[in-house]
Amino acid sequence: MLALGVPGARALEAVAIRLDAPVVDLAPAIERRTSDTDRIQVSTVPGADGIVRRIEVRSVATGPNGSKWAVFALANNTDEQVDRLIVAPHYRMVGSGVFWPDLGNRRILNVTTSQGFRPELQNAPDADVFFLTLDPGTTVTLVAELGDGGLPQLYLWEPEAYKDKVNSFTLYNGIVIGIAGLLALFLTILFVVKGSVMFPAAAALAWAVLGYIGLDFGFWSKVFGISPLAQQFWRAAGEAILAATLVVFLFAYLNLNRWHVRYAHVTAGWLVFLAAIVGLALLDPSAAAGIARPSLLVISFMGFGVVVWLALHRYDRAVLIIPTLFLLVVWVITAGMAVSGRIGNDLVAPALLGGLVLIVMLIGFTVMQHAFAGIGSVAGSAQELERRALAVAGSGDIVWDWDVDTDRIHVSPEAEHMLGLKQGTLETEAAGWLDIIHPGDRDRFRATLDGLLDQRRGRIDQDFRLRAHDGHYLWFNLRARPVVGTDGEVVRCIGTLSDVTDSRTAEERMLHDAVHDNLTGLPNRELFLDRVAAASGLARSDDQIRPTVMLIDLDRFKQVNASLGMPAGDSILLTVARRLMRLVKQQDTLARLGSDHFALILLSERDPERITAFADTLRRTLRAPITFGDREIFITASIGLLLADGQKRTPLETLKDAELAMYFAKRVGGDRIEVFRPNMRTQKLDRLTMEQDLRDALQRGEISVLYQPIVDIATRRIAGFEAVMRWQHPTLGSMAAIDFRGLAEESGLIVDLGLFVLDTAARQLGVWQRTLRGEPIFISVNISSRQMLRHDMLQDLKAVLARNVVAPGTLKLELSESLAMENPEYTAQILLRMRELDAGLTLEDFGSGYSALAYLQRFPFDSIKVDRTFTKALGRSGNKAQRPVILRTIVNMAQDLGMDIIAEGVETEQVAVALGKLGCRYGQGRFFGEAMTADEARKRLQPEQPPTSLLERGRQLSRGARASVGSATTPLAAARPASAAEAAQRIAQPTSAAASPQQAATATATQPASAPPRPAAAPTSQA
Repeated sequence: MLALGVPGARALEAVAIRLDAPVVDLAPAIERRTSDTDRIQVSTVPGADGIVRRIEVRSVATGPNGSKWAVFALANNTDEQVDRLIVAPHYRMVGSGVFWPDLGNRRILNVTTSQGFRPELQNAPDADVFFLTLDPGTTVTLVAELGDGGLPQLYLWEPEAYKDKVNSFTLYNGIVIGIAGLLALFLTILFVVKGSVMFPAAAALAWAVLGYIGLDFGFWSKVFGISPLAQQFWRAAGEAILAATLVVFLFAYLNLNRWHVRYAHVTAGWLVFLAAIVGLALLDPSAAAGIARPSLLVISFMGFGVVVWLALHRYDRAVLIIPTLFLLVVWVITAGMAVSGRIGNDLVAPALLGGLVLIVMLIGFTVMQHAFAGIGSVAGSAQELERRALAVAGSGDIVWDWDVDTDRIHVSPEAEHMLGLKQGTLETEAAGWLDIIHPGDRDRFRATLDGLLDQRRGRIDQDFRLRAHDGHYLWFNLRARPVVGTDGEVVRCIGTLSDVTDSRTAEERMLHDAVHDNLTGLPNRELFLDRVAAASGLARSDDQIRPTVMLIDLDRFKQVNASLGMPAGDSILLTVARRLMRLVKQQDTLARLGSDHFALILLSERDPERITAFADTLRRTLRAPITFGDREIFITASIGLLLADGQKRTPLETLKDAELAMYFAKRVGGDRIEVFRPNMRTQKLDRLTMEQDLRDALQRGEISVLYQPIVDIATRRIAGFEAVMRWQHPTLGSMAAIDFRGLAEESGLIVDLGLFVLDTAARQLGVWQRTLRGEPIFISVNISSRQMLRHDMLQDLKAVLARNVVAPGTLKLELSESLAMENPEYTAQILLRMRELDAGLTLEDFGSGYSALAYLQRFPFDSIKVDRTFTKALGRSGNKAQRPVILRTIVNMAQDLGMDIIAEGVETEQVAVALGKLGCRYGQGRFFGEAMTADEARKRLQPEQPPTSLLERGRQLSRGARASVGSATTPLAAARPASAAEAAQRIAQPTSAAASPQQAATATATQPASAPPRPAAAPTSQA
């Protein structure tokens, strides 16, 4: 009785054995079956005689759920007898899985062949290896009985190649195990010598790594004869022990129990959890390993996070271990990718285990720094010690002494007297000082003492705050150094403690004055911009916060200041500041930016009507007369208002927009409120100012280069870009090149701007061509008349191409038709020189001027850009017939001259389709995309990378060639009568390269049933 599992989707095919192939992966050629009984019937693959036989194979070890089988076939098409090894590894880290992983087992119990001798089982501890002999010209079907672990990998090895592979890995494994063993032994000896708790933790981690890699390399199975089933338990237990020893090492090395008892509780709980995983491994190794592996990942990330946090708090031990833990995190991530199957290679697992040994070696080096670091004890004569004691007493400083062995701190009674504390309050352990130290200084104080104990050298020079009896804090400076005993450990730390409250208060006052106005005490410009940035950040995170920025300028204050004098002006400014402060609330920010400029960040009001009402109240408050002596002074203010509109602005841009609104209010007479509107930026400035701004634009980085796509109309893929300039004016906003090109031409700045655009475009083109595969894209850059007439133009172009490596002809220079015809003889010479430098040439705006067709053949242009006036009427109803006719004539003429056609002004699908029918190759316009940044262009180009398969790339190239031939057909060629052979070939070919799936299915269904199936595509390696 035949009992099969799910039938295969394809017939069993024989794998042809090649004499020059040392190894073949048989996993794709395996057909897996199951049987409810102890036998299975299999149809063999037809041999050279074409006969299909049926064989029955009996199981040697039938389980309660039946038996599992793997069927595959091998063909020896050579005229030689071939010997091969069938190898099924017991365990392979790559692809074993994260949750419920495959921990290894016997894979193949028995192999039966349809003819010839039965394969012989070879002696191998880490794989099921069968020796197989194939006679010349035979095709053999093999039936393998599988064990409980399935068959994830199956290889066919040439015996000598397999032997060399085993020997090479054996040598590498031996070296790695030897290094790991020596490292574990060395750290154990270091623990015996030094006795610190971090050394046994490091030694335990080293022994755990040695046990794990020895099991993975198959060393322990060879030494102790561990069965594949028992290896599952040891492998799961080894991973749990590795995670546990890593937790113990981090806890001991970072000395987390010194200050935080909760760290000890967390660590103990985690160790109990890992010990439970080891117990679970006795019952279900796969489940235990599925918990241990994510646990190792969590421990690595949490350990790295704790170390970084401690390093930011100046803990020296944490700083030293950061590189090692970073490598551990990278190792864990790579191991996770390997076990999940995202990285597949025979060298991955040995490399990972070697990297684990390297990480433990780095841990050993870090521990050794603590083992051999230290300084000798302070020595000196009795007279010298007495002199130092008298000097300390004479200085009036407070003696600070920490006895490390008893963990008691002693200070002079003067400290307790300064703080108003009872005598003996400061005589406590080091952790007790944390209660009276300011919360902002506790972590730094704790890390300093820990670092001093770890390094056993150095000095303490630190300021911190101590709480007095009334709750206020006093600043103290601690200067101390460690005293090292004969065993190299710190036995005490002694120094002086001095009151530095006055000096710190002076420093804070200086810092306050640096960001506040000296006259009014309000925040100055720098602090105000910082508050604007903070308010913008809060607004992005909370929709309820809508900051409003006001800029207040006092009208005619300079005349008042000049007539009454500087003291009167200062008094008026103080009065204005007091009036404004009475109106704002606690969450608002009022600042003086300088002279008579005040600024306000309004957070207390969100409704636009209430905001404008508040601004009007502020304006009317400032209009109240100010009494100065026997005179009354009337002050008005112009207020610029910038409401929250959701746009992203830098703090400086926010201030400029509010300032622009304020200038508009002052322009119409002052004493009014103006709300900022975007069209305020479009107000033109005078010509001299614009020219000066344009001269400074390149230096300030305001000129940027955008890229408008040029698309292949036939394939709708991006073939290139046109580089265009944009000027981000400080007040007028973004300006297109057409808005300032005339000014640049007249002032001569177009030369520097053009060279900047050319160099930027060439550099970006080189980056794209190096990162993208397939046919290289091109970039077109417009050349102005001033650039063309310069004698240094060729040298500039040569320098740009020397600095930026691009494909020949892909950096295209665009010249307008009118520029080319100004001096045809000179233009022809210059263009030939440019062509010799491998620069592409494009004639722009063709047909818009008075073209001289006689010179067109003399100019070495490789492409023509048709003016947009010829594309406006395409695809619409009621068009004039002359325009398509002229455009068709231009396309035919360009094709006869071997030039490409680029159509500008493509704005609709109808226009694009009409251009494709006319034979126009490229299109550019709003329909294909506006000008964009380099990053946006890269995202558009990314999906257009060709496939990595050589066969698929060949198919696409052939389809592109057929499409280009079809699109390049001229009307004259289309009108020529076709020969009989051509007609037959057209009938045999499909009518369209983009046939629908239904048409393809219909064509397939109409083939004769007796026709042989089309052979499958060859693998990429064979192609």
